[in-house]
Order: sequence, then C-alpha cells, then structure tokens
Amino acid sequence: MTEKDTVAQLRRQIARTRSQLGATVEELAGKTDVRGRALARAADIRDRAGAMTVQLRSTAAQASHLVQDRATRTGHLVQDKAVRTGHVVQDRAARTGHIVQDRAARSGHLVQGDAARTGRGVERGVPAPVRAPVRFALRHPRPVVIVGAAGVALLAAGLLGRRRARR
Repeated sequence: MTEKDTVAQLRRQIARTRSQLGATVEELAGKTDVRGRALARAADIRDRAGAMTVQLRSTAAQASHLVQDRATRTGHLVQDKAVRTGHVVQDRAARTGHIVQDRAARSGHLVQGDAARTGRGVERGVPAPVRAPVRFALRHPRPVVIVGAAGVALLAAGLLGRRRARR
C-alpha cells in the first residue's frame, strides 16, 4: 500500500464518518424538535380522523338506504295485506247481503201468499151484493185508503164541530 492509497482511504472513511455523523445530527435534531414532531403527529391524526369521517358517513348512508328499503318493502306488504283483507270483507258482506235479500224475498212471498189466502177468505165471507166492492178494494188498496182517510177526516171534523157548538 502506498501513501496515496492510504490517504485516499482515510479521506473516504472521513467522508463516510461525516455523512453518518450528519445523519445522526439530523436524527437528534428531529428528536429535539418537539413542536415539529407534535405538528406532524397532529397532521397525521387529522388525516386519519378525516378518513374515518368519510368512512362513517359512507356507512351511515348505506344503513339509511337499507332501512329505507326495508321500510318501503314492509309498507308494501302491509298495504297488500290490507287490500286482500278488504276484498275478503267485501266478498263476505256481499254474500251476507244476498242471503238476507233472498230470505227477505222468501218471507215477502210467504206473507203475500198468506194475505192473498186471507183476502180470499174475507171475500168468500162477504155477502154477494158487497163482493164486487170488496174485490175492488182488495185489488186496488190505494183508493180505499184515500177514501178511508177522507172519511176519518170528516168524522173528526164533525166531532170537533159538535164540541165547539156545545161550548
């Protein structure tokens, strides 16, 4: 080894040592810069908090959509069930109405038949000269009712007139 090689080698070693020493000094300076480290850490925490906020908002939006979809589906199910129930009630009411109508018609026919038999019995029991007016009265009850009402009105007027005359 020559002296030049040794000097060159020493210079390289000194340069390496200076470089390592500079890095060590920068590292120590970074550790002693408390304010800088606190600011860096605060920025890091802010970044993480922002990312977490975005993630939470996204999760909340997804949950909101899920709840809205479920509520819509449930509302449709309830509405469909109410419509079906309404139709069942309507059908039962219609059937019941028809049954009542049929029973009323049968009862009306029975009463009409009884009235006709009674009318024929009355007609037979009436003397021959009066049968024609009785038949007319049975076939056309409205004029008979009108005439009867007029008779009752005349009778009432006569009775009231007598009362007034006595006073």
